[in-house]
Amino acid sequence: MIHELQNNPTLDGQVRLLDNVTYAAVDGRPLKMAIMTPWTQRYPQQYHPAPRPLLVFVQGSSWRTGKLGEEIPQLVQFVKHGYVVATVQHRSAVDGYAFPAFLEDVKTAIRYLRCHARKYAIDPHRVGIWGTSSGANAAMLVGLTGDDERYKARLYAHESDRVDAVISCFAPMDVADTFEYSKKVPGNKLLQFCLFGPDPSKWADVAQAMSPLAVEEPGQDYPPFLLLHGDADTVVPYHQMVDMYNQLDQDGYEVTAYRVKGANHERDFWSQRIYDIARDFLDQKLK
Repeated sequence: MIHELQNNPTLDGQVRLLDNVTYAAVDGRPLKMAIMTPWTQRYPQQYHPAPRPLLVFVQGSSWRTGKLGEEIPQLVQFVKHGYVVATVQHRSAVDGYAFPAFLEDVKTAIRYLRCHARKYAIDPHRVGIWGTSSGANAAMLVGLTGDDERYKARLYAHESDRVDAVISCFAPMDVADTFEYSKKVPGNKLLQFCLFGPDPSKWADVAQAMSPLAVEEPGQDYPPFLLLHGDADTVVPYHQMVDMYNQLDQDGYEVTAYRVKGANHERDFWSQRIYDIARDFLDQKLK
């Protein structure tokens, strides 16, 4: 017996991965991102896909160049739910690119995506950013320094790097405190040297500039924030999320926070409930 199936002319529910997209190059080195779009984007002339909100994801990597594919299997569900998702890489501190290189790169990636919004069926007026660990530190700084001229590289300078929503998972909110907390981790001092620069007398100032708790100030036009952190984190202390939540809340900003009971850094943090909370937050703020 031959069974019959209905065709899918709009390719509903299908996801296309555009891997190794170069969004910039520095010192001859390409900076990459992976973009996930609805499969209809292969046939824009035929289907005219409606612009979708954009989610930019920054994988934690101890401020090194993160793996593009680390969270892609989990992020596919957001594409199926109506988003375009881009996971972006940045320059590595241990390759000699001290702060603010990683922040400049993530902002450049956002501007690239806005510049090519039509190509990827992106709505440039609905952009969220989500990061984990050092990637969450970058996401927080992006949210707190929208269109800040100090961190605006020359590429796609006519576009904005502001975002409309920020999700942070176990972010270093106080960078100096994070390095002190993890001082027994091998390579701690080397990473500080690479990230802060070769002059130790300037390390405190750089750590302040990298710390969302120090950067945040009242009376600004910040996007809403969703903060999540495990209370058994052995890399970034849980109290930093509590401090960040309290500071944002006291200054009148929109912020929601979740404590993940018993969760360590990355290892046992993730669950479908985390992704559902993130999706609900993005739906409220971007849809």
